[in-house]
Amino acid sequence: MEMKYWRHFDYLLLLTALLLMAYGLAMIYSASLASAGPDQSLWDFPVVRQGLFAVAGLLAFAVAVAADYRVYRNAAVALYIVALVGLIGVVALGAISYGAKRWLDLGVGSLQPSELAKIVLIIALARFFSQYQNRIKSLPVLLVSLVVLAPPMVLIYLQPNLGTAVVFLAIWVGMAIIAGARLIHLAAIGALGVLSAPLAYAFLMQEYMRERIRIFLNPALDPLGAGYNVLQAEISVGSGGLLGKGFAQGTQSQLHYLRIQFTDFIFSVIGEELGFLGALVLFLLFIFLLWRGLRAATLARDVFGRLLAVGIVSMLLFQVFLNIGVNIRLLPVTGVPLPLISYGGSSLLTVLLSLGILESIIIRQKKIEF
Repeated sequence: MEMKYWRHFDYLLLLTALLLMAYGLAMIYSASLASAGPDQSLWDFPVVRQGLFAVAGLLAFAVAVAADYRVYRNAAVALYIVALVGLIGVVALGAISYGAKRWLDLGVGSLQPSELAKIVLIIALARFFSQYQNRIKSLPVLLVSLVVLAPPMVLIYLQPNLGTAVVFLAIWVGMAIIAGARLIHLAAIGALGVLSAPLAYAFLMQEYMRERIRIFLNPALDPLGAGYNVLQAEISVGSGGLLGKGFAQGTQSQLHYLRIQFTDFIFSVIGEELGFLGALVLFLLFIFLLWRGLRAATLARDVFGRLLAVGIVSMLLFQVFLNIGVNIRLLPVTGVPLPLISYGGSSLLTVLLSLGILESIIIRQKKIEF
């Protein structure tokens, strides 16, 4: 790459991502501390595995920065097909964990194709919306974009993974709005979705999904079963107060009252141990990261780049909203990780790769002089 590109590199975006990763590693260490056994190997420590994933993710970030983001436009169809093949492979051959098929066992580790499929969907939608930008106000064109969304979303739902399927829908909404779709058309599609919700609840949702909704409305229905962790998460966040109980001093996590501490419910650990101020720092870091992402959209030299940036910001924003909403009992349990914070190699790689694409858009911005 020529040096003229690198003068636009957004060091603040990278620094914010590194701070969030460091925050996440610290909380994963704290949340898994009490589970460590005397004979546990180094590889068995979640924080060690997450650290290695972080290194791999930063390499993916560097590759994404060096690659011209415009190559993804021509590769969109091929990437989309590969993503669908991966998702079909999960449904057919995926490893079962907690009653769901979401991972492919690679021998040396597992891969969650639905995470990487988020980036592929963003690329495919960015290509579609930029290609039809002059006709996006037409309802038929907007409905065709749903044809791009539907196959991966359905395959992810079949795993079953309703939370990630909803993230896909949020990505489509965010990108459609910025692409110029008429709000009346989006509202009509949304209204149709709301009206069909009772039918979906009765005939399309699996029993565990319906149970999560019932438990969300009243966790006391099964306080020692399905509602247990929801109640413990609420206690964890509420007991932290202003300053928290101290790093690695949370009784809910350290005494194993709170389950799934370092994945879906890591925000509850943050709330208990670091309190309101610790959560506020986390919020500010995410807000700054999302702002830098929106800045990338404003600097993009073409419509495709702008839509790519908006899709990435939509993905991150909605995942943060979903995860924290679950932890403070504003939303039913979804299983969506907190970006850069929750334990999970596929999620971390996906987020860092998407941030690398943002940087690629920024350094090739329209202000470059040739």
